[in-house]
Amino acid sequence: MKPGPLWWLVAVVTPALALSAAHKHVDHEHWPEKFDRHFRKYAKHYFGPHVDWRWFKAQGIAESGLRPNALSPAGAVGVMQILPSTYGDIRKKMPFLADIRDPRWNIAAGIFYDRQLYRKWKRKRQVRSEDRLAFAFGSYNAGYGNVLKAYKKARNKKGDEVKRWTEVAPYAPGETRAYVKRIKKLMKTR
Repeated sequence: MKPGPLWWLVAVVTPALALSAAHKHVDHEHWPEKFDRHFRKYAKHYFGPHVDWRWFKAQGIAESGLRPNALSPAGAVGVMQILPSTYGDIRKKMPFLADIRDPRWNIAAGIFYDRQLYRKWKRKRQVRSEDRLAFAFGSYNAGYGNVLKAYKKARNKKGDEVKRWTEVAPYAPGETRAYVKRIKKLMKTR
């Protein structure tokens, strides 16, 4: 059967709407408005207008509590806790980025990196569209390779295609499970 003339609209908009559907449940009234304009701008720029920018703000809260001067023991810097080496790789693609400590550029780079990770999980067609962002956040925290290993363990254990973050989370590092759970809790989703 030949797809109808609007098949592409369903294919493009449905995943985006799944990511934006949670916005009704966000307890953002208690979030500081700090850096909202940067989260809005770069979420829209890298993910499109249908993705709720608050996902990335929740990530910034989970990463640093929105503190621009945050520095982790591993050397991650700023609101989005980006490693200087990762920031350097991102700057090769986006040379206009300035100082990693500047919240604007730190947030832009963090969301750009989320988009790169999201696209990697998008290539795994069996991963549900509404779970890809959780896979991207998990990869942001633990590294893509570590989450891919967890995915493969889940697939070997289950014996078929794994589609949901909840199927992979038990095999991911504990810190990563807690990280993704915190972001989801901030967004008031499961």
